[in-house]
Amino acid sequence: MTTRSDWVHGARPKTLPAAIAPVMVGSALAFWHGSFVAVIALLALIVALALQVGVNYANDYSDGIRGTDHERIGPVRLVGQGLASAAAVKGAAQISFLVAAVAGFLMTVLTQQWIFIPIGLAAIVSAWFYTGGKNPYGYRGLGEIFVFVWFGLAAVLGTSYAQTRQISIEDIILAIGAGAFACAILVVNNLRDIPSDTINHKRTLAVLLGETKTRMLYAALVALGFLSSAVLGILYLAAEMNFPLWASLGVLASIPAHFPGRKVLAGAHGPQLIEVLAQTGKAQMVWAFLTSAGLVISAL
Repeated sequence: MTTRSDWVHGARPKTLPAAIAPVMVGSALAFWHGSFVAVIALLALIVALALQVGVNYANDYSDGIRGTDHERIGPVRLVGQGLASAAAVKGAAQISFLVAAVAGFLMTVLTQQWIFIPIGLAAIVSAWFYTGGKNPYGYRGLGEIFVFVWFGLAAVLGTSYAQTRQISIEDIILAIGAGAFACAILVVNNLRDIPSDTINHKRTLAVLLGETKTRMLYAALVALGFLSSAVLGILYLAAEMNFPLWASLGVLASIPAHFPGRKVLAGAHGPQLIEVLAQTGKAQMVWAFLTSAGLVISAL
């Protein structure tokens, strides 16, 4: 019998910062623009979390029925480890996507921005076909594009736009930063799985690049996340425009990010990368908190 703990671990909670951070930053941007709406921010958070949990269960189901999870190191795989039936995990994914759809519809009704409906449907379809279907794009080295678009650009810009009805250069810069951090989480996850993915012909970007280049890519993505906050401070000092100087506080998150980064560049592998993934998620949350705090301070 599948326990509650199994379902929680199957949802892969260490990946949830990738959903929380961009909504936090998007809402802080709305505050900076003077248009923060708490209920919209909450609905955006529900959408992001439900999509993240949904894609995690969907991956568990799709990889499980393909047999690519049997020898993998990492978090619990409900189907691959025989902890839950494939049908039950597929149902959990569908329920998660339904929650995201309902929350997204409510947000659409409240904002009267009907463009969110096709965007939301596209997000759910993309989440399913990441590893689902006959030709999943996650098996073709395209997973990072999905993560960057949906947990970076769409999450930050969608959250901000739903509250402000505008997209500014600040929004775009920080959306790129959030997307870079989310990609870094996926990259370190796939770095850990290179041996098993290679055996199972799962051609992730990490498999295509190889171990050395994947480690360099991870470091570059994390650096890009911090750079996005630094750029806002630089623009404030260099341009005759009103940019949020204090958003550059996000650069301080490079301190906790130093530890997982050092491990990746030093050659951490296998089980060691499980903790690196968690530490990367924590660094992303610290970045999002400090950047968001800086946006609020700048607004005040």
